[in-house]
Amino acid sequence: MATLISVASGKGGVGKSVVSANLALALAKSGRHVILADLDVGGADAHIMFGELNPAVTLTDFLNKRVNRLDDVAIPITVHPNLRLIAGTGETLATANMPYVRKKRLMKQFRQLDTDIVVIDIGAGTNLHALDFFLMADIHLTVATPEPTSVLDLYRFIKLAAIRRVLACFLARSPMSEVLSNRDFTSVEEVMDVAGATDMEGRDVAAAILQSFRPGLIINRASGSSQVNVLYLRKILHQYVGGDLTLLGEIPDDPAVSQAVRKFLPVIEAAPESLAAKSLLAVSAAVEQLVAASVSRSQEQTTQPEEKQRRVLLSNPVFPQDSQASMPVNSQVQPPSIEPRQPARASVLVRMYGDDPNAAKVRTA
Repeated sequence: MATLISVASGKGGVGKSVVSANLALALAKSGRHVILADLDVGGADAHIMFGELNPAVTLTDFLNKRVNRLDDVAIPITVHPNLRLIAGTGETLATANMPYVRKKRLMKQFRQLDTDIVVIDIGAGTNLHALDFFLMADIHLTVATPEPTSVLDLYRFIKLAAIRRVLACFLARSPMSEVLSNRDFTSVEEVMDVAGATDMEGRDVAAAILQSFRPGLIINRASGSSQVNVLYLRKILHQYVGGDLTLLGEIPDDPAVSQAVRKFLPVIEAAPESLAAKSLLAVSAAVEQLVAASVSRSQEQTTQPEEKQRRVLLSNPVFPQDSQASMPVNSQVQPPSIEPRQPARASVLVRMYGDDPNAAKVRTA
């Protein structure tokens, strides 16, 4: 099966689609067959990055059953023979409010695509579509800029994704499904407490799932004057979510990127010697290592039936129906109550952006 890579962000305007397009092309240039799928439902623009202003077929054709297979809407891209594109849908009520059954059919089809890698450009925000599309992948990537709002929204997105990931596992277990499916949760710890009270092994299962949840972070638009304490961000994610974060690289704030977009080309094609292009190629190399590790795990698990079943469960999660979503999606969600006292938002920002001269800082974009 293809290796699915999801690319998401906590908020819009951080350059997620630019990163996705360049990553897909870089992986294709490395010799792999790649499909870039635009799942920014209601705000698709990946086709613009490659000058495909009027795609012959789009995701809408599959969703409306004018095309039976998702693979049939993957159109070739002239910039490279190894790359195809699934152009996204337009902004309509029918697509922005996709029914659960239609979304489930779409997610199932991704596993049947005839390619090596699928790079999935997820819509920004913490709506159920974004979270579910993000979690269906084998490799999870996030994009953020150094602005405080971007970093806080990223934290919130990862936390909600972690809650959704744990719920997806438990909804396939009995008697957990009835207990969890119709309840709202505001923290990972709350899910684990309920799971532990209902199922003897529930809390241990949840902890194992969270330990395996390690999204990759790509910092975009880095500059010398912009710094964020990524080490501290990793610390609070581990402490209050239970997962970890892997910094895959930084992309500098480079005018070559916007110039490339105006040429309808990814910057690694339009300006391969630019700083941004070189940084994107470095990020691609890091992602290739993740892909190789994912493929290796898949091959090992084909000889281990129990482990294979557990992986299939996580790769094809049983999400609650949207009408009964056990997921808070508003911006008022606070960090999980794992310790008696939670850090205030202002404290988190100060620690991330640093008034402490001894804090270990990592330059970001």
